[in-house]
Amino acid sequence: MTSEPHPAPLRMPEGLFAELASGGGSAEAVAFLERGERARRLLLLRTLLDRLGTLTTPLTAPAQAWSALKEAAARAPEPVDRLLLAPATGAWMGHVLRRLHGTAAGPPLWAEAGHLCALAVVASLHAGTTVDLPVPLSDGAIHLPGLGRARIPGAAAGLTAGRARTAAGRLTLTGPAREGGPAVLTLRPAAAREVTEDAPDGSWLPLRHLTVATRTGPVAVPLDDLDPYRDLDDPIPPARLDAAEARAWQLLFEDAVAVLTGPAGAGPGRADPALIRAVVPWGRTGVLPPAPPTVRLSASSGDSFGAMVIARPSSALALAETLVHEWQHSKLAALLHLFRLLDDDREERYYAPWRPDPRHLTGLLHGAYAFTGVAGFWRDRLAEAPDAPTAEEAGYHFALRRLQSRLVVRTLLTSGRLTVHGRAVVRGLARTLDGWLREPVPAPALSRARTAAALHRTEWRLRNVAPTDRAARAVPGLRADRAPWPDVRTHAFATAGTAPRTADEHLAAGDPAAALSRYAACLTNDPREPHHLAGWIVAQAALQPGRAARRMLARPELVPLPAPN
Repeated sequence: MTSEPHPAPLRMPEGLFAELASGGGSAEAVAFLERGERARRLLLLRTLLDRLGTLTTPLTAPAQAWSALKEAAARAPEPVDRLLLAPATGAWMGHVLRRLHGTAAGPPLWAEAGHLCALAVVASLHAGTTVDLPVPLSDGAIHLPGLGRARIPGAAAGLTAGRARTAAGRLTLTGPAREGGPAVLTLRPAAAREVTEDAPDGSWLPLRHLTVATRTGPVAVPLDDLDPYRDLDDPIPPARLDAAEARAWQLLFEDAVAVLTGPAGAGPGRADPALIRAVVPWGRTGVLPPAPPTVRLSASSGDSFGAMVIARPSSALALAETLVHEWQHSKLAALLHLFRLLDDDREERYYAPWRPDPRHLTGLLHGAYAFTGVAGFWRDRLAEAPDAPTAEEAGYHFALRRLQSRLVVRTLLTSGRLTVHGRAVVRGLARTLDGWLREPVPAPALSRARTAAALHRTEWRLRNVAPTDRAARAVPGLRADRAPWPDVRTHAFATAGTAPRTADEHLAAGDPAAALSRYAACLTNDPREPHHLAGWIVAQAALQPGRAARRMLARPELVPLPAPN
């Protein structure tokens, strides 16, 4: 392994590009993306070594740690390559570069730069080489990427410089003790990795894995609650899951993988669990209170290919959908590292049907790519059991996401800011979605999906777009007082209740007249309340379809307020 740029350029075959442009991607296409990520990591590492070369540090110079890492790579190239491509390694590189540019914060820079020493120590353990390197310790602890967290019993508190010695897979950590003098810990981390329980004295916390057997072989995905660079930006402390929560993740993951391994192929909406590089649990370390059925938060980063930050739901179907969603983001981020797809001025002014706020073009492209995958996910669920009781709900999500994604694809194609490769990607998504739009969906589900889509866009405009004089033909601007708002309808409209009571429930049940009167009553005290006003406009348009209804839905911010009852 070398940090010098490879002289031969990466040239993606047209067939692989077409696969990815459609929203899908075979194992061969993903392998090419990983080649690109590897080349990018080496370039970033070369930049880091150059920038950190003059850093004043109580540790060894970064170049010496890099030499130790290269020596290990010569002996054991595959595990060291996996270490280089690990999501948290990419996050560390991106974070330290942002620190050097003054756009991120963290602990003293020497400690963050010293993470390269931890990487070299792990590489040495994999290769069986001998190293003796100073390392940063936090309360006597060091994170060993891909293995776990070691903490020296009796070590001094705070950030200190310690020492790591490896020989034939054995690690000896030394650091200052609380009572003066040295404190020492000796272990074999590679063997300890097989241990699933934490050491009683806290000296060793193993990296847990979500494991499952699939038809193509065993899968082990890190369940990372330890790595300081597992998050999307600044380093964070470990948030160890208790044993019951870790078990809940394991059982849920098994069920989610069973969902994902249904249809074969590499189309949009399919995700091979073996390609997921890490799942980072967010927001909870114990099983109480009970997890919600839907995913409340998920995220990914272009720095961390294949990693997903997810708040655990109670539903395997929700987790499977989220794995697909975040995998789509990872693929597109890697594609953006290889090709300039658009010229984005980063101005947040575009409508995204899955967001409460205006988005810039890059965010819009990411959303279109991710939700094309989500639409494909629900299309597969509908195809698996078209006559099952769950078919209507699957049909609703498929119909909603294909409609919303196609709307955003149209915005991107008419933006005038796509590059040649960007137009190829977005046209590929358009071809996929146009084919899906012709596919049958249960009529009640299709009706609710269209209504939910209209409701979201209408409420979004009422909350975000400032009214302007229609006659002046002015381009509408954004409201200065816009604020976040909850989208409570997207999932609520997935099923039609049998005994509707609220205005939303009547509209979901296909009774716009009953919904209209209830929305009007809700608007009596506050005629401008956006949630109920959006419902009133959509119900009114459903009762009186035609040109006037289309104008109302196109510019709802210009609709006169309904007369009080």
